[in-house]
Formats: sequence, structure tokens, C-alpha cells
Amino acid sequence: MTRLIMLIWMKLIGVEIGSKSRIKGLFLVMKRRSSNIRIGDNFSVNSSFFSNLIGLYQRTIIIARKNGSIELGNHVGVSCVTIHGSDIKIGDYAVIGANTKILDHDFHAINYSERRIDDQTNVKTKPVKIGNDVFIGCNCLIVKGTVIGDRSVIEAGSVVSGVFPADSIIAGNPARVIKSGESNYGKKQ
Repeated sequence: MTRLIMLIWMKLIGVEIGSKSRIKGLFLVMKRRSSNIRIGDNFSVNSSFFSNLIGLYQRTIIIARKNGSIELGNHVGVSCVTIHGSDIKIGDYAVIGANTKILDHDFHAINYSERRIDDQTNVKTKPVKIGNDVFIGCNCLIVKGTVIGDRSVIEAGSVVSGVFPADSIIAGNPARVIKSGESNYGKKQ
């Protein structure tokens, strides 16, 4: 029943979603008329507190800002993740762990006088691109301007900013590459 409710809601607001989605729990998805959200086939979302026992703090949230575009590839899986922005692309077979936040903007001006009057004209934004087959552990923060290469792994709790090559293992706050290049992780021996 939850899946049907979510599919109807997404259709009503103009979200494009592929076939065979697996939806556990209600989640928030919003967009402006001038925005686009495209979700590929076989999308899997956990968005209830009992759908992922790692410890979930919120439901899944996907919000496209004015004139924005959020694209999730085929076979993407998320657990109570926030994806909020104007230009975010997530590749095929990406897995995004519980409580992770992906943001392509600062939300507020850095200058205190602009914050006082809620002037949004100087809020900085930069696209976020997450490649194919990327695994992002739980409780990560992916911020504006980040590019994560294909087949990379982001360790739990990392704060990720910058450009990272394919086949990297990335960890820390601030996150850095701790292993790169073609490796044996995830390959059968």
C-alpha cells in the first residue's frame, strides 16, 4: 500500500520513476514545476525506522530546488537519505547508507549581514556527481562540488568534499583517499 501511495504522489508532482521500485515506508519527495527528478529502474528505498536496523534518524527526503535536476540511475538503493539540491547526479548501482546527506548548496549565505536579511542571492552551489557502483556508508555528508568516481567506497561517517578518482576508498573528516586504483576489494578471490 505504501508503495502505491508513493508512486501516485510522484506521478502527481511529475517525478519520473522507472519500473520495479521497492519502497519500504513513506518518504518525502518534492519538486518545483521548473525542476526535474528522474529515478531509474529498480530503485530501492528504505524509509521507515524498522526497514534498516542500523539506526535511522529520519525518513528519506528527495527535494529538487527551483530549476533544479536530481537524477538517480538504475538499481540505486537508499536508506533514510537526504538528497537536496539543484544539480545532483547519482549513477547506476549506487548504494547510499543510512542517514547520509547529499547537498549541492550551502542553504544560507556565508556573510552574516546577508543571513540577517535572508538574502539568498550569494548562496553558493556546485553540482554533485556520484559515479556508477559507488558505495556510501552510513552517516556521511556529501557537499557541493563533490565528484566521486565509479566503483569508489566512502567509509561510514565521512565528510566528503572535492574530486575523487574512480576505484578509490575514501574516509575521514575531511575525507581523503586512503586507497586508490584498481584494487581487490569486493572481488571474489
